[in-house]
Amino acid sequence: MKSFYLTTAIDYVNGSPHLGHAYEKVLSDVIARTKRMQGQDVFFLTGTDEHGQKIQQSARAKGVPTQQFVDETAAEFVQLAKLLNLSNNDFIRTTEPRHKQVVRDCLQQLFDKGEIYKAEYKGFYSPRQEQFLQEKDRLPDGKWPEIFGEVIEITESNYFFKLRAYQQWLIDYITAHEDFVFPAHRRKSLLEFLSEPLNDLCISRPKDRLEWGIPLPFDENYVTYVWFDALLNYYTAVKDNGRWPADFNVIGKDILIPAHGIYWPIMLHALGLPPPKALLVHGWWSVNGAKMSKSTGNFVDPVEFTKTWNVDSLRYFLVREMTVGMDADFSQEQFLVRYNSELANSLGNLVNRTLNMTTRFAAGVVPTAEVTEDPERELQALWPKTRDEFFALCDGFQFHIALERAMQFITATNAYIEKRAPWKLAKDPSPAAQAQLRTTLATIAEALRLGSALLWPVMPAAVDKIRTGLALPPLAQWEGELEWGGRLAGAKLGAVDILFPKPATEKKG
Repeated sequence: MKSFYLTTAIDYVNGSPHLGHAYEKVLSDVIARTKRMQGQDVFFLTGTDEHGQKIQQSARAKGVPTQQFVDETAAEFVQLAKLLNLSNNDFIRTTEPRHKQVVRDCLQQLFDKGEIYKAEYKGFYSPRQEQFLQEKDRLPDGKWPEIFGEVIEITESNYFFKLRAYQQWLIDYITAHEDFVFPAHRRKSLLEFLSEPLNDLCISRPKDRLEWGIPLPFDENYVTYVWFDALLNYYTAVKDNGRWPADFNVIGKDILIPAHGIYWPIMLHALGLPPPKALLVHGWWSVNGAKMSKSTGNFVDPVEFTKTWNVDSLRYFLVREMTVGMDADFSQEQFLVRYNSELANSLGNLVNRTLNMTTRFAAGVVPTAEVTEDPERELQALWPKTRDEFFALCDGFQFHIALERAMQFITATNAYIEKRAPWKLAKDPSPAAQAQLRTTLATIAEALRLGSALLWPVMPAAVDKIRTGLALPPLAQWEGELEWGGRLAGAKLGAVDILFPKPATEKKG
């Protein structure tokens, strides 16, 4: 069985989860579930990043011990993972002893190799980003970009990692491995950034300025720079089970440069470890056409959202609406369009019609198909085309189009029902009409079985309910499950609650 290792970025616990966190986790979960359904041995990691100056400042502002602060906030991300029905194998926290030891071991190894040295630094520093800055980071008008917040000048002694020594190696590696960064335009941006000389990376902070971090093993008066610490989480989780390197690090576009695209592969190379096979870089969500902002109320809390709308509908919208690698906008209006047209009126409607008509016209038992004519042949011919396109699109991370193809098949099945009109056939006692009725009921049950199977990685809870209604066990793998046949013949169907109901406010409208 092929091994597949997938990670998300670990979330900084300086605030509560938002829509962007939810999207990255759902996207990664869909990839993990898809690979498992294809028969691969998947290890899926997510977690939280819990050190650094901003964490220390937030804890002090709240008047609580820093460990208590990170414990409370990390619990929100653990709960989000459960709420979103993630299938992660591990949840790592950078304050765990297992991770601290790996960080210290790696630092010591690099120090012993002469890759880390001590020097005095004088220059600009962004407390918000916990990052030293250079003149090239300024805007053309000389101001600092808003992302850095207040920038201060400091002079202090620190430890530096010889990042610049590996710049040409990284350029050569990215050039030779065209699939290292997805999508391609992010790879181009990374190479453009690397066309300018790199500075060595300051990997320490003095304890008299920052206490909340992992102490350097070779100088306990300093703690580790939060990015050097955090990036190693992907290795910490699997260093003893032989899964490294990761097949994909799934990250947002804001942390490709410099963290994951420069620091991370160079750190690994200096440690004698291979880089991850690929970085999957997704875009950002806006809300109602504007930047997400909690202070202005232009914000989507995924936890609150799922109190009105079920989790599978949120998972579906996030994957359906965003092209992987590009930005997307979240609005209640567009969510309702997807929810009503694709989930409630198409998939939900097919489920209800299949179960209800089989109950009304065949005592709840799926008949055997007896007559195959053009309508049946058309739907049966559409299935392998849909299935093969779906998998090709998933392999290219075009999940939004893959879902569109799956829904087109569901829509075609509903259209087939309208064409055959089983409610009319049921009133015709002739043998031909009754044979056609039995064929129609068998056809729509089989189409529902197949079409819903494609949707399982995105909406596992909903598909599990559909399969229960079809008297089928939960899906384990797609192998042997995606060929048109008659396996439902004789199955006694059950009842399924409405999968995508409209909340009271929507019903009133």
